[in-house]
Amino acid sequence: MSEKDYYEILGIQRNATKEEIKNAYRKLALQYHPDRNKSPDAEERFKEISEAYAVLSNDEKRRTYDLYGRAGIGDRYTPEDIFRGVDFEDIFRDLGFGFSSIFEQFFGRRGWGWGAPQRGYDLQYDLEIDLEEAASGVEKEIRVQRIEECQACSGSGAKPGTGLKQCPTCQGSGQVRQRQSVGQGLFTVTQITTCDRCVGKGRIIEVPCTECKGAGQVRRSRRISVKIPQGVEDGATLKVRGEGDTGPGGVPPGDLYVTVHVRPHAVFQRRGDDLICEVPISFTQAALGSKITAPSLNGRIELKIPPGTQPGTLFKIKDKGMPRLGGSGRGDEYVRVNLKVPTRLSKRQRELLIEFEKESGRPD
Repeated sequence: MSEKDYYEILGIQRNATKEEIKNAYRKLALQYHPDRNKSPDAEERFKEISEAYAVLSNDEKRRTYDLYGRAGIGDRYTPEDIFRGVDFEDIFRDLGFGFSSIFEQFFGRRGWGWGAPQRGYDLQYDLEIDLEEAASGVEKEIRVQRIEECQACSGSGAKPGTGLKQCPTCQGSGQVRQRQSVGQGLFTVTQITTCDRCVGKGRIIEVPCTECKGAGQVRRSRRISVKIPQGVEDGATLKVRGEGDTGPGGVPPGDLYVTVHVRPHAVFQRRGDDLICEVPISFTQAALGSKITAPSLNGRIELKIPPGTQPGTLFKIKDKGMPRLGGSGRGDEYVRVNLKVPTRLSKRQRELLIEFEKESGRPD
């Protein structure tokens, strides 16, 4: 395909409406449809205008193209994704041309991948772990339901000991051709459609496999080991290559995407790679200074409280936070000290506090 601008290909302005885009494509499709135009470049031109229409008629793809151009479309969408969901039949029904068979011919049999998936579907799994597991890294075994090739028939769909035979409807071609007059008999076109009986495969199953009922695939539950790296953040998604659904006809499987959810912790709050916790101290510890112990992910640590510490003060303990993803050091831990006010005092404690207030100069 050329790198020509999609809007130029269809001959429209960049602010064209959907109706203007559709009308431009209808006009060009009628002009370059291979059943009507036999010039050497008609086939390539038809593919070019069809790709342009598939992108510009879809709001999301058009937005991507406007921002990033053809490179953005190629990075984000596979060839079959570009055309998926576009209602070409609505246009070609009025023109009297076949469409699906043409795209199977152009894009499936000539390298575009149209009509046959390039790989199986991706799967998604949500996994919960503890903060300690996120800090240390962990290997988890999960159970996933996925589509796999039927082992009984090796994916053929035929009962073991039997085979496939040529489709009598299409004689093994996978296509059915029909000729019809268009435009009040002005010209005749050949409409090529996928054979309904063999679904384009050219062969049919004589006796279906009892395990997969002729599908060639079955759904199974599998245990899969997933490595969670240390420092992983809540909401991170890990890609496990090749552990998605197996595609039909032996195409490679899709991937498994595991989204990690870190459970709330009873002691720590996480802020990026840093951890925050709260520790209560007494009035005398705050006023006179003290040594206390504070929690950490690796046991308790000693913290010095200087005299005159105010409630809510944050103390930084370097390199006691979460490991940074990728192994480049650690975050820090922050300990916030809160004043713990006693709720019950002895007679002697009360007398001493009253004396303290008097010494502090509080007026009666």
